[in-house]
Amino acid sequence: MSVPAQTMGMKRHHFEKNFAICGLTGWCMEIIFTSLGSFRKNDFTLTGNTSIWMFPIYGMASVIGEAYPILKKCPVLLRGGIYGAGILSFEYLSGSFLKRHKLCPWDYSKARLNVNGVIRLDYFPLWVGAGLLFERILRTRN
Repeated sequence: MSVPAQTMGMKRHHFEKNFAICGLTGWCMEIIFTSLGSFRKNDFTLTGNTSIWMFPIYGMASVIGEAYPILKKCPVLLRGGIYGAGILSFEYLSGSFLKRHKLCPWDYSKARLNVNGVIRLDYFPLWVGAGLLFERILRTRN
């Protein structure tokens, strides 16, 4: 049984809107996170930064909206762990690709728990929280 073209178009439009919302949310989270890092350097300008490359990377969090109906009966920490692992995995893949082309806007090489300079395992709890935030945003949109 095939899916009507109109239904596919609506699903695509819905995914595209969620992609944009996740991309913008991720950008905002990154700017806030990097600006708060200024406190450690006694820089009270609180300048945050991001890269245009980060928009599609954060936008991919929109798949959480597709996964939620399958995972909704799982405990919240399990869902968060799945999201966190997925985010770290995608960060690793995208960061490795960008690094190979000398385009990666981040470098975690000096961090103790880094993997190839493209992910930090100590950020896992932050990604769990980010995944649950994306879930909350996407759940309220459906």
